[in-house]
Amino acid sequence: MKIYTRTGDKGTTSLVGGTRTPKDDLRIEAYGTVDELMAHTGYLHDMLDDRHDMQKGQIKEVLDRLMSCASLLAAEDATAAKLPQVFPEDVERLEEYIDVLQQGLPELRHFTLPCGNPQLSYCHVCRTVCRRAERRVVSAAGRYPAVPDAVRGYLNRLSDYFYALGRRLGYDLGAEDVRWEPKK
Repeated sequence: MKIYTRTGDKGTTSLVGGTRTPKDDLRIEAYGTVDELMAHTGYLHDMLDDRHDMQKGQIKEVLDRLMSCASLLAAEDATAAKLPQVFPEDVERLEEYIDVLQQGLPELRHFTLPCGNPQLSYCHVCRTVCRRAERRVVSAAGRYPAVPDAVRGYLNRLSDYFYALGRRLGYDLGAEDVRWEPKK
């Protein structure tokens, strides 16, 4: 199978189902941003060592769910029902992960800066790309009402997961939260 098809050279791409659409369509922008998030998330996974096997397992599951999110965003309405879905239980599982990640961490009483350790900082890269993906999905859902609500909910909670994961990794690796001290 060839990697290139030349079918997109004039600025269109195919949805799952075969319909051609402009590459700058809101739906394409949404699943493209989810794809970018997957690349960052995969890199974060690969940055972790054996001390964080539990988190690496969680991240692999997140990657699977993100692939489902992207495929649902890329699908024509009639085709979406045949694809892997994102369920409210997936959002609940992220909440469970967040609760576990926060166990034993110092209480958060101030805003923190996204620095202090490379893995912690990269969690913030994932968090911010996730927030952008969520915004793109909200825009696409405004035009395409068939975009599943669960995709928006999953991305919303996933950004919280990345924040909690960053705090956990920073703590486990001996980095302190870098407190934001606004200039007066």
